[in-house]
Amino acid sequence: MFDSLVVQFVVLWAVIDPIGSVPVYLTKTIGLPLEDRRKIALKAVLISAGILLFFLVAGQALLEAMQIPLTAFQIAGGLVLLLFALTMIFGEGKPEQEMKMTASLSELAVYPLAVPSIASPGAMMAIVLLTDNHRFSFDDQLITALIMLSILFITYLLFVIANRIQRVIGNTGAAVISRVMGLILAAVAVNNMLVGIRDFFTQVN
Repeated sequence: MFDSLVVQFVVLWAVIDPIGSVPVYLTKTIGLPLEDRRKIALKAVLISAGILLFFLVAGQALLEAMQIPLTAFQIAGGLVLLLFALTMIFGEGKPEQEMKMTASLSELAVYPLAVPSIASPGAMMAIVLLTDNHRFSFDDQLITALIMLSILFITYLLFVIANRIQRVIGNTGAAVISRVMGLILAAVAVNNMLVGIRDFFTQVN
């Protein structure tokens, strides 16, 4: 039982990737007041929790009803993540478009923080697989939900700490980190797409 909990925690930690979401959060909140940044962090985590809980409850039935293979879902999510990673690499330190978006904290919390950074397609797919109605009981699914929520809480704490780090390194340091992490994020996105393509053709064959 304990081994199973550890495996679930590791899997969900890897797909939600709280540490990997920090540079995305810093990039999108540069120049905002500390209070607004905390609001965005909280909203992003709550929205992510809602999305992942929805997939936990109804994701399997929804994808089966629409006849969408999980691999196609993963490829699409990797593409979206790649496009955002490219904006982190090639965008300006404070793009005008980004500054205009600061008027809507909810928009920043939804994209790209909640989706596809925290509630990534990989996370949605993992939740569906770890709570397969054909293999896991209600109690098992409840435990998985609690593990997922604990990881999301850790994500929020990392965002709060990131605010303090931002004040130390300043906007210039954050811009440098953003570009470096954008390159890493692009590699992760491409890997997700390649794995999805491989798995898709493996299933077909």
